[in-house]
Amino acid sequence: MGCLLKANGLYSRTTIGAVLLAAGAGARLGHRPKALLELGGVPLVMRQLIALSGAGVDEVAVVLGHHAETIEAAVQQLPITIVRNPSPDDGQASSVRIGLQALSPRLDAVIVALADQPLIDAQDIVALIGAFKKRGSAAMVVPRVQVDGGDSLPGNPVMFDAALRDEWLAGAADAACRKWRTTHPDRVHWFDTDNRHYRFDIDTPDDLERFSASTGHVLSWPAALAAETLK
Repeated sequence: MGCLLKANGLYSRTTIGAVLLAAGAGARLGHRPKALLELGGVPLVMRQLIALSGAGVDEVAVVLGHHAETIEAAVQQLPITIVRNPSPDDGQASSVRIGLQALSPRLDAVIVALADQPLIDAQDIVALIGAFKKRGSAAMVVPRVQVDGGDSLPGNPVMFDAALRDEWLAGAADAACRKWRTTHPDRVHWFDTDNRHYRFDIDTPDDLERFSASTGHVLSWPAALAAETLK
């Protein structure tokens, strides 16, 4: 089920789609699909899909690129849309655009999420949706996390209204979320939080070590991928 927004004294349903980005090469992790790193025996891409479903997101488009066959085999049984970026090295904006094109046109809002965030759960998505409801006239909501009493830094996933999705698909704006919010600060609502789940993602072996040191949990490769490093 989707979320409910109050309008004119009645509750009307808002329809939310999500683009889950999983097209990366994992070059700094031995050219392995980091979306298939496992936490508690569950691949990160699957954990993201469970979180989105548990938060009431109506539909999800998973964008694959490098390692497409391997990742698709892990999620193809789910009621999701799987699309491939034929040129994933063109950057995240190209994957975002392909994902947005794959979603239904009649959406009220879209979440763009990363498949390599190990701690995001349904409650985190619900909190993001709650911040979106309170965004005022802003087009995009971005988590901003205070780290160890220091600076507040942007996190993921992000959420934006359907009008911005349409603007991007019409070619009137760059679909790279980070670049867009830098050039349109007046259209961004910052969701300030101390929830570090929004800041954890995995790109390097150092990230794996920091994750374990910070959480006490271990991310591990499935046996087939772990064996590849031994060849």
